[in-house]
Amino acid sequence: MTSLAGKTLFITGASRGIGLAIALRAARDGANIAIAAKSSVPNPKLPGTIHSAAAEIEAAGGKALPIKCDIREEDEVHAAVAATVKAFGGIDILVNNASAIWLAGALDTPMKRFDLMQQVNSRGSFLCAQACMPHLLKSANPHILTLAPPPSLDPKWWAPHTGYTLAKMGMSFVTLGLAAEFGPQGVAVNALWPRTIIATDALNMIPGVPLDRCRKPTIVADAAHAVLTRTAKGFAGQFLIDEDVLRAAGVSDLSSYAMDPTKSLLPDLFLD
Repeated sequence: MTSLAGKTLFITGASRGIGLAIALRAARDGANIAIAAKSSVPNPKLPGTIHSAAAEIEAAGGKALPIKCDIREEDEVHAAVAATVKAFGGIDILVNNASAIWLAGALDTPMKRFDLMQQVNSRGSFLCAQACMPHLLKSANPHILTLAPPPSLDPKWWAPHTGYTLAKMGMSFVTLGLAAEFGPQGVAVNALWPRTIIATDALNMIPGVPLDRCRKPTIVADAAHAVLTRTAKGFAGQFLIDEDVLRAAGVSDLSSYAMDPTKSLLPDLFLD
């Protein structure tokens, strides 16, 4: 399979950034995309809503279903999944993209922020998978792709921001568990992580990160497309890196993904 035409994707946090980029790449194939995100009205700090994303997806050739959904809320997730199935007849792919971040040490992490990260990242990924799984099991080529890093117990990733690392590694361990449980049933449960920092609007809220040393979200989107068009059976439990996926797919020149090809790239967190 080389196309996602006619496939239905349920993407969390797809109103902007990497989630939207993945949606737009699938839309170019003619996919159906449920945009499950909280942003239903414009935010002066973060551009993009479920409605603006839907318009972009439709313009790119896909079918869009904007759904206001807080993945911390079980009822909202189940309602969003039901709406997706009603609109498109099923779900073939879940992309766990939504994530909360707070890069601070223990003494500078309010418990409200700690709780938010755990609820959105690991719990949200688990909840969305649980809600989508009955429909994925009916799909001819079901995938769950989670934006999470390879699991690591290296203290250098834990000391600076234990709360965030716990939340992000939680997504990784959810991937491990679901892959072991549902991989034998033919569901491809895998994770994808960027080699370098990706220039998103959310990154502007983290001071000190030079955007010209980052890559565009399209590199993750193209890598995700390469993963999601693979045969699901026998393909689970993999922690994939975007540039490795693209090189394996025959892409040798990645310079077009750089914000500024003349600048050295900043490596993302959790990768040696």
